[in-house]
Amino acid sequence: MLDIEHVTKVFFPGTINEKVALTDINLHVETGDVICVIGSNGSGKSTLFNMIAGTFPVTSGKIVLDGKDITHDAEYKRAFKIGRIFQDPTKGTSANMSIQDNMTLAFTKGMKGIRFSLTQKKKELFRELLKQIGLEDRLEDNVGLLSGGQRQALTLLMSTLSHPSLLLLDEHTAALDPNNAEIVMDLTKEYIERDKLTAMMVTHNMQFAIDYGNRLIMMDEGRIILDIKGEEKKNLTVQALIEKFRSLRNKDFTSDEGLLTD
Repeated sequence: MLDIEHVTKVFFPGTINEKVALTDINLHVETGDVICVIGSNGSGKSTLFNMIAGTFPVTSGKIVLDGKDITHDAEYKRAFKIGRIFQDPTKGTSANMSIQDNMTLAFTKGMKGIRFSLTQKKKELFRELLKQIGLEDRLEDNVGLLSGGQRQALTLLMSTLSHPSLLLLDEHTAALDPNNAEIVMDLTKEYIERDKLTAMMVTHNMQFAIDYGNRLIMMDEGRIILDIKGEEKKNLTVQALIEKFRSLRNKDFTSDEGLLTD
């Protein structure tokens, strides 16, 4: 489904500011995988997502999605098959457009050359979908009027409309208050299970990473140092995970406490 082969990312190569962000990353993602990605700040989690999404070009290596080499494809081309939700709720929607117009754009994503008219039938479809997040009576409201939690829930709903091959969730509940974070996380679980999506999710919550999904990847200093799945993952504890890190890297987390809570 997704193959990352020997991907390295170096920022400002050959200068005094040279920074190696990823080193020889190899990862195979199976269709249906739900992978939690954890690691301290600066470990390379978001850079990995940026390489997959095409936000920045790789320095070396290869990325293959659904059997197609996308290593040099532009970000907008990859967006036809890759959905991404950021920590910032304002990044996934257009504030100056109505909810129905935002949904229209999301609905036509990946339909190259197809024009989509906002008919009454489509409005009814959108209204039915929006019932899941309590926005069915606000189709004509601009998205900028929504709260952060509402906006992130809408972004999540929109990201599933085109049934992406891969959904990237980049700490998508971290900026929300606990109540809204729980609502968005419950919706995330529901949509992934309902649509049988393949997803990768960055989280700082180690217990959640253990409990949720079928795989757990831990990163440190631009490398994948652990890839745990199956019974091994089910039997993990937070303390055991911390000890695995210490034994592999011969150091403590930058902040153990920061990785225990979102």
